[in-house]
Amino acid sequence: MTDSRRAGNAKLVASASKLKDSAVQQTDSADRRTELAADRTIFAAERTYAAWVRTGLSALAAGVGAKALLKDVVDPWLASATGSVLILFSAFCFLAGVWRELDPGAPPPRPDIRRLPPSLLVSVNGFLVLVSLAALIGIWLVRA
Repeated sequence: MTDSRRAGNAKLVASASKLKDSAVQQTDSADRRTELAADRTIFAAERTYAAWVRTGLSALAAGVGAKALLKDVVDPWLASATGSVLILFSAFCFLAGVWRELDPGAPPPRPDIRRLPPSLLVSVNGFLVLVSLAALIGIWLVRA
């Protein structure tokens, strides 16, 4: 074999080695991007859960406030009905928040972070639903 041919073979081997290393780096990079996407999916689900709870708390406060603010403006039954609709909506938001958090859809790849414990979600939102129901009962039974 001539020197030029040996040099050509060496370049070919070096080029193939670089190509192989590049393919491994791309695979590792794609895997890492996929893992980070799974983390972002969990964080997005937590933000959605927080939005459901925030909306539910706002609706609960609005329902109690509507009863108090409307008592001298409209018939008492209408003020109670308006407050009831808002309070029932708050209970729906608390339940929907847990449902959406526990069933986020298609499973992502295994993320690096942990999800919120389902028992915590159910217990906190269960308590909030009970508060909503207590407020609903209070709207209809307490005469102001």
